[in-house]
Amino acid sequence: MNEIVIAKYGEIALKGHNKRSFEEILIRNIKKTLSDLGEFKISRMQSTVYVERIDGVSDSVNLESMVSQLRKVFGLGAVQKCGVLNKDSFETVAEQSVAYLKKTKVLDFAKTFKVESRRSDKSFPLNTPAIQRELGGVVLDAFPHLSVDVHNPEVTLTLEVRDKAAYLNAQRLTGAGGLPVGCSGNALLMLSGGIDSPVAAYMIAKRGVKIDAIHFQSPPYTSERALMKVTSLCERLKPYLINLRLHCVDFAELQEAIRDNCREEYATVILRRMMIKAANLLCEQKQKSGNNVYKALITGECLGQVASQTLSAIGCTDHVADLPVLRPLIGMDKIEIVALARKIDTFDISTLPYEDCCTVFTPKHPKTNPKLADIFALEAQFDYDSLVQKAVNQITVVDF
Repeated sequence: MNEIVIAKYGEIALKGHNKRSFEEILIRNIKKTLSDLGEFKISRMQSTVYVERIDGVSDSVNLESMVSQLRKVFGLGAVQKCGVLNKDSFETVAEQSVAYLKKTKVLDFAKTFKVESRRSDKSFPLNTPAIQRELGGVVLDAFPHLSVDVHNPEVTLTLEVRDKAAYLNAQRLTGAGGLPVGCSGNALLMLSGGIDSPVAAYMIAKRGVKIDAIHFQSPPYTSERALMKVTSLCERLKPYLINLRLHCVDFAELQEAIRDNCREEYATVILRRMMIKAANLLCEQKQKSGNNVYKALITGECLGQVASQTLSAIGCTDHVADLPVLRPLIGMDKIEIVALARKIDTFDISTLPYEDCCTVFTPKHPKTNPKLADIFALEAQFDYDSLVQKAVNQITVVDF
């Protein structure tokens, strides 16, 4: 008996006349996500994606691996392995259902179950309540250790009778939800090595935004291990972001200029402003080239978490931003952010004890209520524009 993976649309099932464009992006993302596993036959019908292994090409691929990968694709609301059943008659469906359940052993250690059914093929002789009743009886006969519990079953068997076949599954797993990456434009993530910015990337990608990243390093004050930490984070984010380009910027010379020319308590907020200026410049270059035009910046800032994330400090950094700055974590607390970091498997990397450039020359008492007039006066004491330009001109790029 053939076994395939079925994935159900999430939010895009509610779309109207433009639904097709969302579907095409979703299918493209699914193909990219599964490309490391092999080549698959992918089709869509009735807000459902069917992923089938191809004999001789991907027939040896473990379906669990396919399910694991597909659960990270934004735009999918549910993912499940299914047995493909011949729907010529209910008797055939019942016989193949028992064979599939015995083969997969999904009921061997369960005590209770129930049957749900959906019948989009109205020519099938039994209606939905009859399918549930009759198939439940067949399963009870084949697995006498089971009993029916319609309220809180250990296993829910779902039989969907569709146009081409009937599909039986015993485990419906939640998908990533959201919108397909690439349907909402491009944005540039300010990626540190910490816990917050990878979570911010995940949350904005979930709304369909294609994300690239910019990372600031300060050798020799930051080590090669710190950069390896960031590239490892990119690897973990890649399944969610589909493709990711990392821009690495050397900010050591500029940080030394800030240290030498600015009052210590203002160093953090001025550094943040310089980072935004560098990101602006990179976005401007992309705009001129016509490739990957970024429509926003993304940060992992959380209100009040550190001195540079007070309302006054955020206002000072936003003052130099040419694009909207998206802050999806702004109202979250650290416990919520850490929970999401664990969910997307970035927490263990983010907590490795390797420094980033934000920890270089950290002031003992950073200004929590900075004034723009003071910042302007301090920035006027050194040629920051040329230093930012120099740093951006020497950007190195890594594609994931």
